[in-house]
Amino acid sequence: MRILVVEDEPLLAKTIERGLRAEGFVVELAADGEVGLEMALVGAFDVIVLDIMLPKLNGYNVLRGLRKAEVWSAVLMLTAKDGEYDQTDAFDFGADDYLTKPFSFPILLARLRALARRGAPARPTVLTAGELTLDPSRHLVTKRGEVVAVTPREFGVLEFLIRHQDSVVTKNALLQGVWDANYEGDDNVVEVYIGYLRRKIDVPFDTKTIETVRGVGYRLLG
Repeated sequence: MRILVVEDEPLLAKTIERGLRAEGFVVELAADGEVGLEMALVGAFDVIVLDIMLPKLNGYNVLRGLRKAEVWSAVLMLTAKDGEYDQTDAFDFGADDYLTKPFSFPILLARLRALARRGAPARPTVLTAGELTLDPSRHLVTKRGEVVAVTPREFGVLEFLIRHQDSVVTKNALLQGVWDANYEGDDNVVEVYIGYLRRKIDVPFDTKTIETVRGVGYRLLG
């Protein structure tokens, strides 16, 4: 199995490399996001271990570049416990799994083997709802052919709604599906993000795509 480790902490990168080589894997290292992206585009790796906080190009931008180029290698993202980004954002960008630093090598090894058994993910299908399209592989939203700029979290909410279009989705379902099953914050955050999306996909086009079902939740109209 070929593994690319994109990690800017030399000691951690070398430790991972030595451990994986001892298990019989072929391992290559990249110390910044730009080099990591270049290597991943041409290297035909089975799994990419990708840190988020990287010099030159952060892990999310590396992942976005890979999926845009239709590189479907499995990606395991490394996130700092007190990092700038929520771990669930990793999935919004198309990651297959994540580990929070610090982690034990046996856990990393088990996750990598699980990803290798799963194989490369199939190319995501472009999702549509009326005049709205959402492309998970390119992390792109369009309406009437116009690109709509959304944040990773907005993208996650919209993707969840579009995958359940014409069904009523509760706040709790959105929290568990887009945030985290153990999220303990205010569920009004869902209303906030629904408002953000309406201002982007409805107001400029004079449409009503997201319907509020009082006392229940929200429905995306096709």
